[in-house]
Amino acid sequence: MLPPERFLVRIIWRRRPLRPPNLNGHLPGLRPFTQNSQLLLVSKSSPRPELPYLYTPPRFTQAPSSGPYQNQLSRFLTTERKQHLKHETKQFLKNLFYVHVGLISLGLLVALISVEFYERKYQTPPEWTFRSRNIYRAARKIEEPDYSTSGIVEWPDIDNNYASLLSRLEDPDVDGKDLELPANDQDRVWVFGLRRLGFTRKGLDVSTKSEEWRRGYHAALMGAARAAEHLDGWVFDRSRGMSCPKEYMIGPSNPRPKPVPYGASSPPLEENCDPASEPPQTFYNKILTSTGFTSGQRLDAALAYGDYLDWKGLHESAEEMYDWGLDIAMGALPLGANNIVDTQTGIISSDATYVSNNLLKAANALAVHHAQVGRPYAALPIFLSVLRARKQLSLPHVPEPPEEEQSRVQKLLSFAKWMLITPSYPPPPPTGDETPIRNPKAMCEEAAIMAHVGEIIFASSQDGTQTPFADNLKTLQKQQSGLSWTRDAVDISESTLSSMSLDDLDERKTCAECLRSGMENWSTMVRRILKEQQTITPATGQEIGLRRSWFWGWQEVEKAEVNQGKWDRELQLVNERMGHVQGLLSREDVLRRTRRASLLGNGMIFS
Repeated sequence: MLPPERFLVRIIWRRRPLRPPNLNGHLPGLRPFTQNSQLLLVSKSSPRPELPYLYTPPRFTQAPSSGPYQNQLSRFLTTERKQHLKHETKQFLKNLFYVHVGLISLGLLVALISVEFYERKYQTPPEWTFRSRNIYRAARKIEEPDYSTSGIVEWPDIDNNYASLLSRLEDPDVDGKDLELPANDQDRVWVFGLRRLGFTRKGLDVSTKSEEWRRGYHAALMGAARAAEHLDGWVFDRSRGMSCPKEYMIGPSNPRPKPVPYGASSPPLEENCDPASEPPQTFYNKILTSTGFTSGQRLDAALAYGDYLDWKGLHESAEEMYDWGLDIAMGALPLGANNIVDTQTGIISSDATYVSNNLLKAANALAVHHAQVGRPYAALPIFLSVLRARKQLSLPHVPEPPEEEQSRVQKLLSFAKWMLITPSYPPPPPTGDETPIRNPKAMCEEAAIMAHVGEIIFASSQDGTQTPFADNLKTLQKQQSGLSWTRDAVDISESTLSSMSLDDLDERKTCAECLRSGMENWSTMVRRILKEQQTITPATGQEIGLRRSWFWGWQEVEKAEVNQGKWDRELQLVNERMGHVQGLLSREDVLRRTRRASLLGNGMIFS
């Protein structure tokens, strides 16, 4: 029988829990749906049921130790994390792209600045192509001794650059438009590594080209000749594409080759070798036989060729080349200027009414040639005639205005103008057919001639050969005369160097070299005279002179003793002067390097 209803205990529905009771005795923390918590990743106890067909077990997790849902790892690549990684990847690639673009732009900027700097240092004709202008700048840049840290000039690379440049200048399809080239390919020089024909050995008619083009073409030919002079006696190994002196080559023509330095490549074989360059006379003769060059340009080639022949020991051929240079200078004189130079001796007449710069240069080179080959009796009259002609030159009519000191604002504006506006190609230099003016450069050349004269006079007193002036002068008198010429040359060089403009770097360099050689000659002469005076003994019967006594009157002394004291004081004076000149020359070297490295032609911006 059922109990009555009133005895049944009912549960009030308001107190009934909505969830089943937690068996562990604590309620899990509820996760708000408005925030992302770490429960999406790792959770010790999940408040939601995890169905087996939706759960992917991790690879490196151990079986749960307690409970079926302990130490479980959720998915690692969630939606939020995927979006974050995509954003970071895009940002990384974007930054990497910006860095590469910046580096490439910086490299291009440095390259453009380098091209512009060397273009202003070694200016090229504007009508040349960019490739030809770049080749010329590269050749001139490598030719500088300061370009390499080792100080070694790579003449094979310079020769290859000039050969490439000449092949482009003589190519009608590149830079040689309107040039008449020889039809025979045998007259051409094939350049290694180039597909074009190369350059021709014969002279060309360049009169149809502009003056800028001809000047650059002449500079390229002279540079190729310089490189060929330095590569004289070198061979080119075709199998390896390298050049080396012939003394290391292995072959029948060199039975005892010189061992190569440590670390160098193996010596080449003769069957694989060719001459490293064309002979220098190829380029010099090309200038002398071409039509369109000025007399000054042809004279420079003739004198350089004569100097090369003197270095080779071919003195007769060199003298013929110097005579040819003298003929070039005389052929450019105006009509009516006759009997200026004696063609047999090269002496300039004292009655010459018109003397050109080329004539003075050619006569001076001929005199130097006679002095080098041991004919001072032929060189001295030429030097004296050239010096007389130079002293008769007229002084400049308009004095050069003194340089005004610029302010920093003016220097900054000049720098901005220099950077933004490319300077034009320099105007053509004088042809050399004009009468020179007695400017500081001419004064320095006079000092060089005086140094040569003093050296010849002093050297003629040492040998036993009789010269036309040897009978009139004694040994000591001739030595003193040569010393006096040298001393005057040093004084003129030093004063001229101090008065030269700072922008005339080449002239200042020539004057500094003249001053250095004059001081060396002066010191050598004084030491030699002092050494000769010390070897004189009283038994040689020297003359007797008087010298004031310390106590009373005069006492007799020998002239040798008096002369020795005189030359001791002269040597002391030379040593003091040498120290002063060395300081001046060292400052001159620093100034030259600073001026060449400066961006502005008139000084640094904030100097």
